[in-house]
Amino acid sequence: MATTYEDILNLFREVAEAQKETERKFQETDRKFQETERLLREQSQASEEKINALEKLFTSQWGKLMESLVEGDLVNLLVRRGIAITDTTTRLKGKRPGGGNYEFDIIAHNGEAIVVVEVKTTLRPDDVKHFLDKLDHLKDWIPRYAQNRIYGAMAWLTADASAEAMVINRGLFSIRATGDSASIQNDPAFTPRAW
Repeated sequence: MATTYEDILNLFREVAEAQKETERKFQETDRKFQETERLLREQSQASEEKINALEKLFTSQWGKLMESLVEGDLVNLLVRRGIAITDTTTRLKGKRPGGGNYEFDIIAHNGEAIVVVEVKTTLRPDDVKHFLDKLDHLKDWIPRYAQNRIYGAMAWLTADASAEAMVINRGLFSIRATGDSASIQNDPAFTPRAW
């Protein structure tokens, strides 16, 4: 059978049409991939937001549990160390003069002295530095304590070795939360720094 010029042209037309159809299918597939990618990104972002919310809730509840554990033994621990504490306040929050907020986990009182306790699940050197800065500003931030002798304490479940040594070397009480109680880790002869 002889192939004519017209047959060749028709064949080219068919190939061109097939290429157009293939291109259209590629574009449709690309659009579907892009839509799938967008949906996956949205799903991932939603999942990440849910995980962050759960993590925040867990951290908050864990922090409250740690604070309760420490606070439960705090009065007795400090009385045994010669600081006659009568009561405690937890999660004292307020606005700093000049802007910003502050929060103190536990404050133990006796009228003339207070012991401010920062509670950490894992104690790190940066936590110690940050807490010392808060203690340096406490009398300015909370004027009702301006005449009090202020001591600091850091309570923790686990600690970097350098962080625990830093707590003690900077004149703070080091309180370790253990099981269902807490204990002061400082040597019995330890004299805390007063602010």
